[in-house]
This record gives sequence, structure tokens and C-alpha cells, in this order.
Amino acid sequence: MNGTATFVAHRNLLFTVAYQLLGSAADAEDVVQETWLRWTGVDLAEVRDERAYLVRITTRQALNRLRALGRRKESYVGPWLPEPLLTSPDVAEDVELADSLSTAMLLVLETLAPTERAVFVLREVFDLGYDEIAEAVDKTPAAVRQIAHRARAHVAERRPRGTVSPDATRHALSAFQRAVETGDLRGLLDVLAPDVVVLSDAGGLKQAARKPVVGAEKVARFLAARWDVVTTRTSTEPVLLNGAPALIMRVDGELDGVVTARVEDGVVTGLYFLRNPEKLGHVTRETAVSR
Repeated sequence: MNGTATFVAHRNLLFTVAYQLLGSAADAEDVVQETWLRWTGVDLAEVRDERAYLVRITTRQALNRLRALGRRKESYVGPWLPEPLLTSPDVAEDVELADSLSTAMLLVLETLAPTERAVFVLREVFDLGYDEIAEAVDKTPAAVRQIAHRARAHVAERRPRGTVSPDATRHALSAFQRAVETGDLRGLLDVLAPDVVVLSDAGGLKQAARKPVVGAEKVARFLAARWDVVTTRTSTEPVLLNGAPALIMRVDGELDGVVTARVEDGVVTGLYFLRNPEKLGHVTRETAVSR
């Protein structure tokens, strides 16, 4: 297989690695392009494992960009949410991949230091060996083992409890959909956890809550105020985003945003509204991801 064919064969994997490290499809695509440019200058006769080599290039480029993104996020207006991807049904069937792509998990990964995030993703999601990861992050295998242990413990404390079934998420979003379409929030309140958190990301470009809204009663008032104005003009469409059920929302027929949810023990513990138009480019056209 020549260099171009090898790169094409692994492109979806490389995008997925970059996306999980960055939470941004646009930045992930830039990283994949940078990987291609570097790959074209590689002497393939010196490469033992082409997949591992490509992942190494992608990881290094993504880490450089991740550190720069961290500085950008410090001045971001309001809560930051990852950029959602419209995905095919087969992604949802890969439970581990879908879990790793979820909004809730990507937000957990945001709490890791860049190297910890890379080590966790490469080990836990893509099952790379410690030696391969060490080369990607410029650490010794022994150091990578320690980082992986620390990152796993950190994620375990913060990730959703247990694997959430798509049906449970779909049920919660159906209650939300009915509330939006009818203006009746009672059914939605039945599926909200007492300490539910709502995050709204508009990047300062649209109206949105600039701080988290916490607690079922406050969330209900927030939603009532929001949807009382637009209910009759709003339509919702169930889709699969990042391998999980979600809703695309339109106002007067125009794309307005998406809603995803974190469901634990049958109730919604997190609702995520993304309205930043700069992050909606991948919700109406399918993006291929793989591991």
C-alpha cells in the first residue's frame, strides 16, 4: 500500500483521535491536514507500523493545538461545549466509542491536562500500547503508565455512572421535545434530577445563559422563559450526534442549535444547549468516525 492509500485508509481514525483530544471538528480537520503534510515527507521504508506512526503525528499536532485552544477558551464567552457531529447509526452500536464521544465525556476530558488527555484517549479509547503512547507524547513508558493511572482515576470520579442506554437518553429528550412543542414542562420535570445542570453555549453570538443553571426548579424557570417566546416557531428533529440521541432545533425553519443530554439512573443530570453558529457545521452532514 502506498503512502496516499495508507493515509486514506486511516483518515477517519486520525480525525477521531484529533477530535477526542480537541472537542472541535474544525480543529481536528486542520490537524488531519497537518498530519498529511508531514506524512508526505516520511520515508516509508523506515516506518514499521504505519497506523501507530500516523497516530503519533496526529497526537503531537493535536497536543500543540490543544495548548493553544486552552488559551482561547480562557476568554470564551459563557460555557464552552464541544462541537457536535452528526454520526451514522453504526457509531451508536459501538458502545465504548459512543460513550467516549458523548458531550458528557468530552467535558470530563476537558478537565484533564493536555498530556493526560492524550494518554487517556490513546489507551482507553484506541487501545494503544504504552510504548506507542510514550513515543506520541514524548514520555517514557513508565511515565505514561503513571499518567494513565492518574487520568483513569480522575475520569472515573467525574464520568457518568454506568453505561447509558440510547433508549434512556431518547426517552428524556422526547420529554424535552414535548415540552418545547407544547409549552408543558410538567413531563420534563419528571425526568430532571434535583441537581440537574444546564449549560448553554452560544459563544457570545446568540442569547444564552452565560453561567450554568443548576437545580430542577431553576432549570424549569429557565426553560419556561426561553421556550415561552419561541414555542410556536420552534421545530425539533431527533438525530444521532456523537453516537447518541440528540435534537436539532430550528426556529422559523432555520437551524438554531442542538440539545444533548447526560442521563444517569434514568434521570437527566445534564442538559446541553449549543447555539454557537460557528459550531453547527457538522450537525446536518454526517461525519465518519472510527477507532
